[in-house]
Amino acid sequence: MKTKTQIETQLRRKTNPELVKTIIEAKKKEKWVEVAGILSSPRVKKIDVNIDKIDKEAKEGDVIVVPGKVLSEGEISKKVKVAAFSFSEKAKEKILKAKGEVLTIMEEIKKNPTGKGIKIIK
Repeated sequence: MKTKTQIETQLRRKTNPELVKTIIEAKKKEKWVEVAGILSSPRVKKIDVNIDKIDKEAKEGDVIVVPGKVLSEGEISKKVKVAAFSFSEKAKEKILKAKGEVLTIMEEIKKNPTGKGIKIIK
C-alpha cells in the first residue's frame, strides 16, 4: 500500500478535477487510503472491472468499491451497492435492473466515512 506522501506526489500530476477531489477525500479517511493509492496510480495501471467479476466476488447486500471503471460485460444477479470512479451506461443499467445501487466513490465516502463493510475489487 502507498503512503500518503506517495499519493500526494502522484496527485500533483492529475488534471481531472473530479479525480483530484476524490483522491483528496479518500486520503483523509484511514479505510479509504488504499482506494486513494489506486486512483493516484498512473493511467496505464487503470482498473476496469466487468459486471460478471462483481457478481462472482460479491454477496447479496455488499458494498463494492471499484477504484476505476465498471464495464458491462456479463450479467449481475445480486442486489449490491457499487461505488466506482466511473461506469459505462450499460453497466449502470444492468446494476439498477438487478435492484442494485450505483454511486461515485466520492458519494460513498460521504455516506460511509469509516469505510465499514466495503469490499474493494481490483
